[in-house]
Order: sequence, then structure tokens, then C-alpha cells
Amino acid sequence: MTYQPKSDFLREIIARGFLADCTDLQSLDDALIKGPVTCYIGYDATAKSLHVGHLLNIMLLRWWQKTGNRPITLMGGGTTKVGDPSFRADERPLLTPDQIDANIAGMQRVFGRYLGYGGGATDATMLNNAEWLDGLNYLEFLRDIGRHFSVNRMLSFESVKSRLDREQSLSFLEFNYMILQAYDFLELYRREGCVLQMGGSDQWGNIVNGIDLTRRVVDAQIFGLTTPLLTTSDGKKMGKSQGGAIWLDGEMLSPYEFWQFWRNTTDADVGRFLKLYTELPVAECDRLGALEGSEINAAKIILANEVTTLLHGAEAAATAEATAREVFERGGAGDDLPTLTLSAAEIADGISVAQLITRTGLAASGKEAKRLIAEGGARMNDQALTDAGLMVTAADLTQPIKLSAGKKRHALVVLAG
Repeated sequence: MTYQPKSDFLREIIARGFLADCTDLQSLDDALIKGPVTCYIGYDATAKSLHVGHLLNIMLLRWWQKTGNRPITLMGGGTTKVGDPSFRADERPLLTPDQIDANIAGMQRVFGRYLGYGGGATDATMLNNAEWLDGLNYLEFLRDIGRHFSVNRMLSFESVKSRLDREQSLSFLEFNYMILQAYDFLELYRREGCVLQMGGSDQWGNIVNGIDLTRRVVDAQIFGLTTPLLTTSDGKKMGKSQGGAIWLDGEMLSPYEFWQFWRNTTDADVGRFLKLYTELPVAECDRLGALEGSEINAAKIILANEVTTLLHGAEAAATAEATAREVFERGGAGDDLPTLTLSAAEIADGISVAQLITRTGLAASGKEAKRLIAEGGARMNDQALTDAGLMVTAADLTQPIKLSAGKKRHALVVLAG
């Protein structure tokens, strides 16, 4: 990069590896130097919680606010009714308004851990695009907004082109998504003075559409900035595990499981993840990431503690670390492991150990649980399991049972009192 930014925000995020692309880096830098700037990132309400895949851009908003600027978290109450087709092979399932509202409520809890909301110049604001999208008059919208969009250009965007090249259907409903997202940017400029949209690099086409629309309608200079789409060093999509998505809601994924996800980071990713997901100084992140052998494990614990503290608090991080030490160093069960509680009725006739492994989330299906046992990767109370049909009864549960999948994933099974 030839241009050396002067603003605190751009210097920080470039040093940490957040920047993939920007429409006009120098002009954005100039705007940031002059005073507080308002930006937004949009989040469609497709699930009850945000997950680790969202965390990169949540941290980006946190740095935005920490360096003296105002973030907007835009909830997609309107756009979720359409569904973003970007780089998808099929159409998203349509949700009801009640489902969308419930999902937004769940997502809001997470944002409050990372951003300070209020009415001040740099306080975060949460908005819902249903506020302006739900009441649109279709004919007026086509006449006033639709005329600014070229179908030829929309078809050239990679997110659409890749779908059509594979001869996969793209509905008219989905095709409208990029117009609605562009309109969001125009509305936020008008309502909030918002001049920057940030998002993942898969949103580049949508962001550029919003910039072009705003320039055409109100002749304003606004900007777009994207972050890289992260994969782990072994090529896997960031945020996925054997048990599914790594949710940011403590009711959907326990703080211990969240902590353990980061503790299990591959050696080659430690330094990079410290820079992206913690607030430790960049030099310290580089130092920790360069450790080797057994020393890198200490860096992984620091990573897990720092990330977990931001989301769940310092006490939850300390408890998770203590549980991990109990489980891994002393062979105990630990007090904070994911726990399956069985009623007496559920276990009256016994229950197979394969079912328990599945129900605790250590395996995604009964078939996977049986394969885990057959390959020698499952243990019960630290003893290797060899029989997937082994039955567990109430008599076996006078004390909690500890189940393990591999060396790093554990859960407890207890009998309801």
C-alpha cells in the first residue's frame, strides 16, 4: 500500500489486517481527520443470534467507535424479507415478521457487549430498515429509485454472475435485494448523515450500488470499505466447527464452548486472530503469534481469554480457563462443561451412549457418533468407548458422566434431581 493513512481508525485497522478494499482511502482518511464520521454495517435477521463469522465486522465497528467515530448497526427487518443472494447456491428460506422480530431481539443483546449506545456524538445507534422499506410505494420506488439501476451492470456483479454461470435460479425477489440495500445507504445518508458503509468483501457490489445511487440522487460523496473473507490456515471457513456455528449468544453456545473454540486455534492463526479479535497491541500480537512448541499454547489461552472477556465478561473467561485446566491437566470433569440433563422417564429403559454423544452436541448425528466410537475417538469418564450400543441407565448416573470426542471436546450427562 503506497498511501499512508493519518487517521487513528485507518492506521489501526490496516495494521491489524481488517482492510480488504476501500472506494477512496485518501478522501475517507481526510474526512476522519476532520471529526466524527458516521458509518454503518447491515445485519439481516436470518438467525436468533450472531455468530463468529460476524465478529470481524463487529470488532471493526468497535474500533470505529474507540477512535472517535459514530457507528450505526442497521438491522435488516425489511431486507430479511427478501434475502441476500450473494454467493449463495439457492434462495434463502423466507421468515415470518414474528420470526424476524425475535431474531433481531436476540442479535441486539450481542451488540451491547461491544458498542456503547446512546445519544452522544460518538454513541452507537441501532436502526431497522423496515422503518423505511415496509412503507414503500412500489410504483414510486420504481420511478424514483429503480431508474438509476442498469440491469446489465447488476448482472455483471460476481455474486449474481456466479449464480447464473452455474445455471442456478435467481428469483426476481432476490434480484431486488441489491436495490433495497443501495436504498438503505441513501436513506441513512439523508436521515443520519452516514457517509460510509462497511462490510465483508462479498458485499462490495452492493456497497458500490449504494454509493452510485446516493451520488445520482443527492450528489453526495460517500464511501465503502470492506474486510477480507476469513478462512483458517487450513482453508476452512471461519466460525465453523464440528458441532456447527459458533454462536455469540451464551444461551445458544456456552461461554466455555466459546472459549474452547478459540483455545483450539491452529498455531498458524494465533497471531492473526489476536490482531483481529482482541485489543492487545499489534506488537504483542506479533510476539505471541511467533511463539513455537508448547509456548504457543500460552498464546492460545491469552487469545481465548481476551475474546471471551469481550463477549461474556472476565469472570466467564476465568471460569472457562479453570474448567479447561481441570479437564485437561487434572483429568477432572470441570464445573462449566456443556451439560445434558436427563429426566428419570427419559432413561427408564436406558439410553445408548451413541444417543448421548449426539444429544450433547459432540456429534452432529447418530451415524457420526457411531463412526466416532468405531474410530476410537470417543471416551466415557476418560475410558475409550468401543460399543455404540452400550446402554446407560439411571444407576450409571448416580454421578455425572463425562463424555469426550477427541482430546478437546467434552460434555457432561447428569440425572435431573
